[in-house]
Formats: sequence, structure tokens, C-alpha cells
Amino acid sequence: MPIMFVENVDSLQKYAAQFAKDLRAPKCVAMHGDLGAGKTEFARAVIRTLCGGDMVVPSPTFTLLQEYEMYDGEKIHHFDLYRIKKIEELEEIGFFDAISHGITLIEWPEIAENFLPADAIHIWLKTEGDGRAIEIK
Repeated sequence: MPIMFVENVDSLQKYAAQFAKDLRAPKCVAMHGDLGAGKTEFARAVIRTLCGGDMVVPSPTFTLLQEYEMYDGEKIHHFDLYRIKKIEELEEIGFFDAISHGITLIEWPEIAENFLPADAIHIWLKTEGDGRAIEIK
């Protein structure tokens, strides 16, 4: 896909909500980008679109995983792997089970790169002023 540019966080959330409408389980979405690039905001919009617009969606930075139930009963697993240092830790947090069903959203997926499904969607977010460049493959 071509690189998309959104001018602010509100536009990023709208873009992510539109993206979410085409997601069907099982699907793994790996979100790449520097700190503050918008990975959590993107995930938050996807989760609210699939689970409820008023849902509280905290960042999984310290918990490593947040789990949600979608309207159809499937699960969304939202991982933040920034603090994971060893592959064994992925097993401990239920990562491998999660990617086999439901929708899995992964921030900082680099440590798990070799374990992601072949059909995983990769999203690169880059800050450009107040906006974001978004590339999806």
C-alpha cells in the first residue's frame, strides 16, 4: 500500500477505525514506530471500533497485555513487547496462544518477528510534525 499521511491524532484514530472494519479473526497486526509515533492511539481506535466506542483502553506498557472481547465474542489481545528481552517471556505472557486466534495487536513486535504469522499485517508509523506517515504491508 502507498504511504498515507494523516495530519493529527484525531485523523490517525479515524484512519485506524476504518482499518479495523476490515479485520477478521484470526489476524495479527504488528505496529512499528518510535516512541510517540501513535502505535497505542492506533490500537486504541481499532479496539474501540471492534469492542465499543466508550471502552477504556489503557496502554499495555506496564502490564504487557490487555485483553478485550469484541462484539462477536472473539478476543483482541493488545501486547506491548517493549520490555520483553527474552523469547521465553513471550510464552509466559501467552503470546503464542494469542496469535493463533482472535485479533492480536502488537506494539514493539521486533523481538517476536520470527514468530509472527506469515499473513501478519505490518504497520509503520512515523511522526511528521503534528501528523503521522502510515505504511501498511
